[in-house]
Amino acid sequence: MDQSDDKNFSCELETGVCKPSEAAAIEEINLFEQEKVKLIYYTDPICSACWAIEPELKKFKLEYGNYVAIEYKMGGLLPGWEGFADKSNGIGKPSDVAHHWDEVGEQTGMSIDGDIWIEDPLSSSFPPSIAFKAAQKQGEAFALRFLRKIREQVFLEKKNITKEHFLVKAVEACGGNSVQFLADYHDESVIQSFHEEMQQGKTYGVRGFPTFIFIGKNGKGFKISGMSGYANYILALEKALGKKVDAAPIHLTELDLLKQYNFLATKEIAFILSQTDETTIANLNRLVEAKTIAREPHKFGDFWRMLDTSN
Repeated sequence: MDQSDDKNFSCELETGVCKPSEAAAIEEINLFEQEKVKLIYYTDPICSACWAIEPELKKFKLEYGNYVAIEYKMGGLLPGWEGFADKSNGIGKPSDVAHHWDEVGEQTGMSIDGDIWIEDPLSSSFPPSIAFKAAQKQGEAFALRFLRKIREQVFLEKKNITKEHFLVKAVEACGGNSVQFLADYHDESVIQSFHEEMQQGKTYGVRGFPTFIFIGKNGKGFKISGMSGYANYILALEKALGKKVDAAPIHLTELDLLKQYNFLATKEIAFILSQTDETTIANLNRLVEAKTIAREPHKFGDFWRMLDTSN
């Protein structure tokens, strides 16, 4: 067949009619450039500072999420207690962590109950870190729900998340497949991926948690270590982008946030909405009176949970 006899069909958007058209040509068009910074977040399931920055991280995703693609990485905070010491925080044995955790919970507004380190101390943070890698096999959104759940277990409920049955309960609570999870949790390739992530973090100079690394399109990175404050997240993002950016407006209420996240601390809601704890609690109490949400008191502050009103 002569090439000139070939027909090119095109379906027109306006009419919905598909008909022969002139030979296809490559057309150059101008599009808005989609700028995304890669944000590598090195964390650990039992990192108290990582729990404490949950309000800032949630707000950052809402205000600047259009500019970043976030990758969660596990760093391996506690390999085990043999030879481990955190001299800067006076920690050399499990019971030493109890006061440190209570202090972080009391000072930051994200309640933590350090008594777990006296009652049922964790032997390592590696099992829950590997569990997160296993959860990623069921999708990133599921893995992030799972990570939040096991943090609630250990920081609020004093559950030893090195124990498999607590991890399975978290999978089920998040709507995951527990059979698949257990298979992945014991899969050597999943375990190896955690160790590779941990080693990669060392090459990036990750020495503690949380660590945020903002990487621009030119490959230049900007690293933030520890609880450095919300303004520094924005500054690092702008450095990576090479320009100033505006925050997306947050037009949400306390109820909107709880519908989205289901279970939040007073501190999380107040910080996201840029209002005082007192105002936030007053608004939340009205929702409690309306039987829309429930208040859950914890050691150093309240959390709030959506109620199932479908029945």
